[in-house]
Amino acid sequence: MSSVNLAFQVLPKSSEGNTYEIVDKAIEVVHQSGVKYEVGAMETVMEGELDELIEIVKQAQDACISAGATEVMTHMKIHYRPKEGVTMDEKLKKYR
Repeated sequence: MSSVNLAFQVLPKSSEGNTYEIVDKAIEVVHQSGVKYEVGAMETVMEGELDELIEIVKQAQDACISAGATEVMTHMKIHYRPKEGVTMDEKLKKYR
């Protein structure tokens, strides 16, 4: 299966005001997954097989709940090109 890019943003709700610490737990899940990723100011972009990336997003949401969020809204964007696949490098190489 070809590679996709999946960007996601978790928006945890917590009465304790520890939003950044909760988001850090979601990013930790991505890091531990071993997939290629980049953290940005507003979202994290991952590269890999679609089913695996969606599973990572689910685990990231669960990590937010475990870290104290009462609920999580998640925004996702997927760039899918079935024949060649999609890479972050092709999108960013002219900027680096």
